[in-house]
Amino acid sequence: MNPSGTPFRRRLLSGEVLAGTFVKTPSPIVCEVLALSNLDTVCLDAEHAPFGRMELDGCIAALRAAGMPALVRVAANSPEYILQALDCGAAGVVVPHVTAPEQAAAVAKAARFGAGGRGYAGSTRAAGYTTKPMREHLPDSAAETTVIVQVEDREAVDAVAELCAVDGVDCLFIGRVDLTVSLGADSPSDGVVLEAIEKVCRAGQDTAKSVGMFISTPDEAEKWMEYGVNLFLCGSEHSFVLRGANQVSDLLKS
Repeated sequence: MNPSGTPFRRRLLSGEVLAGTFVKTPSPIVCEVLALSNLDTVCLDAEHAPFGRMELDGCIAALRAAGMPALVRVAANSPEYILQALDCGAAGVVVPHVTAPEQAAAVAKAARFGAGGRGYAGSTRAAGYTTKPMREHLPDSAAETTVIVQVEDREAVDAVAELCAVDGVDCLFIGRVDLTVSLGADSPSDGVVLEAIEKVCRAGQDTAKSVGMFISTPDEAEKWMEYGVNLFLCGSEHSFVLRGANQVSDLLKS
């Protein structure tokens, strides 16, 4: 929950360290439970989990009702997926496999109202189902919509300086596993992967862009905070359930 009421984007851009997790189960109840936690955000994984539009809508509704900012990792770099997530009321989108500044600029445009960008409808949850005047919703959306692009390909690392220069991109999110595959490495801890991650982090610091990262466990975060990473999505509700279940079993049987 966010008791301060400060919009997620403002907290992210301020450099505040933010903790979240992925949700892989298309369940509003799972989201409702996680919204009772001290996490700063929940990211619905519509890229790798079975989220249809109705499931996405229900989960975002549950998170918004509890005051938990919802991010959506969209299925693909496509304007319609971005529009759907934001119309449902997501605080922002995480867009996979953005490899070039032209792609990043198109993502930023698709996430915001205006000529050639996101189409406007006052009937959406984001606009209060016609209860929020357009003169209020337009500036609020511009100020609060968070655009996060995933850096998870060799080409993206090569073009990271240009990605950082794109207006409207708030955060570079490092996908370490896909980056490992793209670089032909065996493990995210291989030297070539670590060098690429450090390059992305330096570029973010040099241009005052936020940098995010997936981590499996919280103890991984400290090292990367030193490199300027301030958004951590740690595990998922799957890993939480498995870890908790195994802990109970291990304690009872020890």
